[in-house]
Amino acid sequence: MQSDFFALMARMKYIHRWALMRNAHEENLSEHSLDVAMTAHALVLLHNLHSEEQLSAERAAVLALFHDAPEILTGDMPTPVKYYNTQVRDAYKSVEESACRTILDLLPEQLREAYVPLFLPQEADAPLWRFVKAADKICALTKCIAERQAGNLEFGKAAQSTIESIHKMQMPEAETFLESFLPGFEKTLDELRG
Repeated sequence: MQSDFFALMARMKYIHRWALMRNAHEENLSEHSLDVAMTAHALVLLHNLHSEEQLSAERAAVLALFHDAPEILTGDMPTPVKYYNTQVRDAYKSVEESACRTILDLLPEQLREAYVPLFLPQEADAPLWRFVKAADKICALTKCIAERQAGNLEFGKAAQSTIESIHKMQMPEAETFLESFLPGFEKTLDELRG
């Protein structure tokens, strides 16, 4: 049962994000996926505090770990390009799905079915993908903050449009996260340590 799946997944660290912009710190896909997983987990926990509908924060974290995995094969498509128009968006979705299937084919058959929902969204996980998407946007915002703190003004417009897109999601959990946790991203290590 030899498989190249995890060797391919380990290549996430070689895929750099924000390719159209000058970066003070290049962020790779592995870093981003971990950040999104931790944030999605927190968003679902916040949801569960105030809802009768109890969702799995752990499942959301796992979905987030794999949410950008097709970019191992496609590269990181910049948002302005990906969403330029419906034709480009639809074509890219098709390329992404093909990349997902290529990655899944690397798994031994006895494991493949367990990974399919992590690469090809299933109806059962639909409520959780909204939290993963919000976490993705929040992590884009924290990247913008980090770049601004490094003196890089290149991310100013991206920060503004990202925060607007978070607000448009109308998710109380995302708003709570921004109010409670976002200010910490403006602090130095000494300030964080208290």
